[in-house]
Amino acid sequence: MVPGVAAVILNEQGQLLLQKKADGSWSLPAGMIEPGESPKTALLREVEEETGFKVSVEKLIGIFGGEGFGFTYPNGDQVEYTAMLFRCTINGQSEKPLDKETVSLEYFDKHSMPELALPYPLDCLFDDFAEVVIT
Repeated sequence: MVPGVAAVILNEQGQLLLQKKADGSWSLPAGMIEPGESPKTALLREVEEETGFKVSVEKLIGIFGGEGFGFTYPNGDQVEYTAMLFRCTINGQSEKPLDKETVSLEYFDKHSMPELALPYPLDCLFDDFAEVVIT
């Protein structure tokens, strides 16, 4: 099991920021927690690397794992992710270049969302008043 973090970032119109990756998949800004990192530190680092934005963390939305959160690498290695999902607000722009993983960044509303690489429930992504969800 690999612990990870992901960010829900909504614009003023309530649209969700998604990252198009080099492999063509869409995802929330997200990544793995490195040894010695806290979830918050990992989230701030991953969002900055993948979007160029500096963010503040508002709240924990949920903890997700299980079906749909596994991945098989080309060499056959398998991993199961447990992802902590946080609501974030943009508060600045980074001077660092984006990582090579990011092809583009786009905002989507709930009804025009592409399929995400990991199956987060849509209601958790858009509902500001949702209670913490654990799957």
